Amino acid sequence: MLLKWLFGNSKPIEMRKYLIVGLGNIGNEYLKTRHNIGFEVIDFMAKKFEVQMTNLKLATKGSFNHKGKKIILLKPSTFMNKSGKSVRYWALKENIALQNILIITDDLNLPLALLRIKGKGSDGGHNGLKDIESQLNTTHYPRLRFGIKNDDKTFNQVNFVLSKFTEKEEEKVNKKLPECNEIVLSYIQMGLERTMNKFNTKPPIEKS
Repeated sequence: MLLKWLFGNSKPIEMRKYLIVGLGNIGNEYLKTRHNIGFEVIDFMAKKFEVQMTNLKLATKGSFNHKGKKIILLKPSTFMNKSGKSVRYWALKENIALQNILIITDDLNLPLALLRIKGKGSDGGHNGLKDIESQLNTTHYPRLRFGIKNDDKTFNQVNFVLSKFTEKEEEKVNKKLPECNEIVLSYIQMGLERTMNKFNTKPPIEKS
């Protein structure tokens, strides 16, 4: 069922158009940090599909067509805590259906490089998701969660998410970027439920 979250909009909502949003912070000091994994996924997709990303209002944005669908890639330039402002602006401007907005975010509660796609959920203490929930006025929007957790139980959370991956961690992250791309395309072409069933597998048991 079409979820018309924009009341009073006279323009028809385009169901073949998708908004794929990677969360992060702008600025060179935040490059390759854990909190910026959403940006990395968008950059990977933009490179793969030769998308030119342009600095526009509240975001860096680009788009491409894939199997009859228009895919809009977005990196908010509002900093993490105000991500919802950018998401709402571009979703309204492009007339995107709520269920066609996919947020790609880091998740401190998931093991490093574990991927999970969901159709709803709480913000889990993530300020970017918290602002998106506030701006969209709902928790019912798809999100792809990329695990950034490590085994250290004593870290400061703020410092940790703003720190850079170690060389070994970055290798694991880079190996998962193609799978993120696959998940995004599956969500667009096959829908959320089938994509969840295909990709939300149990994490492998590591041998000691």
